[in-house]
Amino acid sequence: MKLQELLADIDIISFKGDSQAEITSVAYDSRKVKPGALFICVRGLNSDGHDFIRNAVEQGAAAVVVEELPDFYVNVAMIHVRDTRSALAHISAAWFRYPARRMTIMGITGTKGKTTTALMIKRILEKSGYKTGLIGTLGAFIGDDKIEYNKNTPTTPEAYELHSLFSDMLNAGCQYVVMEVSSQGLKQKRTEGIMFDYSAFLNISPDHIGKGEHENFEEYFACKKLLFSQARYTVANIDSPDWKEMTEQAQNLVTVSAEKEADFMGSHIENLWEPGILGARFQISGRMQGEVVLNMPGRFNVENALVAIAMTALAGAAPMCIKEALKEVTVKGRMQVLPEAAEHAIFLIDYAHNALSMECLLRTLKEYHPRRLICLFGGGGNRPRQRRLDMGRIAAQYADLTVISMDNPRYESVEQINEDIIEGMKVHDGNYQVIVDREEAIKYLIDNCSEGDIVALIGKGHEEYQEIEGVKYPFSEEAIVLNYRKKPE
Repeated sequence: MKLQELLADIDIISFKGDSQAEITSVAYDSRKVKPGALFICVRGLNSDGHDFIRNAVEQGAAAVVVEELPDFYVNVAMIHVRDTRSALAHISAAWFRYPARRMTIMGITGTKGKTTTALMIKRILEKSGYKTGLIGTLGAFIGDDKIEYNKNTPTTPEAYELHSLFSDMLNAGCQYVVMEVSSQGLKQKRTEGIMFDYSAFLNISPDHIGKGEHENFEEYFACKKLLFSQARYTVANIDSPDWKEMTEQAQNLVTVSAEKEADFMGSHIENLWEPGILGARFQISGRMQGEVVLNMPGRFNVENALVAIAMTALAGAAPMCIKEALKEVTVKGRMQVLPEAAEHAIFLIDYAHNALSMECLLRTLKEYHPRRLICLFGGGGNRPRQRRLDMGRIAAQYADLTVISMDNPRYESVEQINEDIIEGMKVHDGNYQVIVDREEAIKYLIDNCSEGDIVALIGKGHEEYQEIEGVKYPFSEEAIVLNYRKKPE
């Protein structure tokens, strides 16, 4: 591709070199530069691409995009721009020939619920007969097939990887792409230049504030808000108190609510516990009518479902497809019920790994009035000690029995982590057992649960490893539960 084609959407301060140079690849990591490459100097938290211009040129770069011109001569095309992250987004889209423009793109943002809502939308679209791609916390998928790429990629990938995924999805026949749009992705302009056909705001609360993320809540809020200025339609959960300010730049606003008048309103919410199902039933009114059964527990999941209903209804999904999909949907590691674990008790897996999310989970499960609410969890190593103390306090407050086990101890002692959890449990004099081997702890609970119990395996969620002393060992709670069969008495 000619250099000039890649620069079509870029605001250029100055240009030196041959605009007709043939570009063979695009890179923002100098280690990936090959002869004929266009190298974009991106500033990161720990490194600055401008420091590697010489390396890139030595490796054969044909052109370099910079925010600051180097103080040394290089015999390649030099493109001076105001913002190389912005340039990376537009160049990446051009390199892959704008695949996002040829599919319907749906973006979801919020502090909590992005993964769950994205999966709900994907299932509805697939039930409607549309091949759908997904990009988010769980990875990237075309249908049920996971796309293998860098496992350290964030929720919203860097712009080059993002457009590469779009290209793969388009080539595979996807008509829709559903993606989680993170505040960091927006802050770092990974989605710049993409016009989302549909966007959604779920909720917002203080999170991701600190070194390497956001300076304060105001910046976090402002970054989330960016999504709605680049979307044709926006669905807003108006049960979130900040929805008006968040979506003030939105076009074609559509509202959802579980407590007030809205375009899509949920009411008469009831908990539903049937064999193999722990969910909710509710009535929907407004632009869609009727009863909806949701195969996931909790009022907050009803709110997520309302957003999914609104987005897919706007896209043309039939009410019957929407209802069937929500009755079937499960999300790996998010209140994921495992019906095979026990005949008369409910086992579920959830990713909750701090006190706030753990309290939300256990309080929700308590509303189902189980005979016993049992939780199994451990604490993450090399994380704030207060987190373990708080999780111990919450477990003691809500659970009838807590089994304290191992999570990802990393470089810390499991015994010390568990002592901290026990210290927190003393606040409410909680009933607990310690079984350090997590697999044995799970098997113990399968063998010793009773009819009417709800057992929550907390903290690992979708993760399929345990990290110990820098090594990630294969470990899947779902696989352990599914493979284990209770021994005959």
